[in-house]
Amino acid sequence: MNPSPSPPLTPLSSLHTALMGAGWAVLDTHSLTELVHQPLVALQALEPAWDQLPPDQHLRDGGRYRRRRHGCFVVDGGRVEAAPPRAHWQPVEYNALHGGIERWFEPLPADWAAQPAWPALLAALAGVAARLRGDGRWYVEAHPFRIDTTDGIGRPTPEGAHRDGVDLVAVILVARHQVQGGETRVFEAAGAHGVRFTLAQPWSVLLLDDERVIHESTPIRPAVAGQPAWRDTLVLTFRRHGFQGPGAG
Repeated sequence: MNPSPSPPLTPLSSLHTALMGAGWAVLDTHSLTELVHQPLVALQALEPAWDQLPPDQHLRDGGRYRRRRHGCFVVDGGRVEAAPPRAHWQPVEYNALHGGIERWFEPLPADWAAQPAWPALLAALAGVAARLRGDGRWYVEAHPFRIDTTDGIGRPTPEGAHRDGVDLVAVILVARHQVQGGETRVFEAAGAHGVRFTLAQPWSVLLLDDERVIHESTPIRPAVAGQPAWRDTLVLTFRRHGFQGPGAG
């Protein structure tokens, strides 16, 4: 297979057109900071939390390669409010490996809410979702992930190509450390067309219309044998009409 290409970048001015057309778009770091109206250093202030992520205790493949936390928020008219802790839940139709079970994770760091970049990031991306679907209250789940190579390889999406059952998904690449692999693949949910590329620029973001495309990331492995390697991401999902849960509409 040929080396994975860099992602095709969407100018911020064309973001809505790209999401309405292809169903996905990639913003580089500068465009994300422009969208959020925060400097890069403000986003980088969140990064120490990735060194403190606890292991994911729910991996059904028996792996030890994923660390994560989880938090929930509601964005309404640009106002961001934390929601009470809740289990992360997905139907089996969207996640055949981990769907149908309530997964409780440790909460986000308490100091994130005090960082100016955090509410600005959620509000800005909720605005993207509103342009795509219309105004309303947005129910946001936040997942900081670290995928490492403790098991030799790490699997960013052990469930394979999937949808998340929401309206908008944002996959923010925070860091890649001595990693090979981790290629992103996006496919039409109702067609045969797909693209592949590797997110490599810290604080670049892949945005997905979850109703129209499915996505996955390929396994990672160490770039230098025997040396630690990891891939850090922040995944934010935006859903109208409430959080997902058993019996949710």
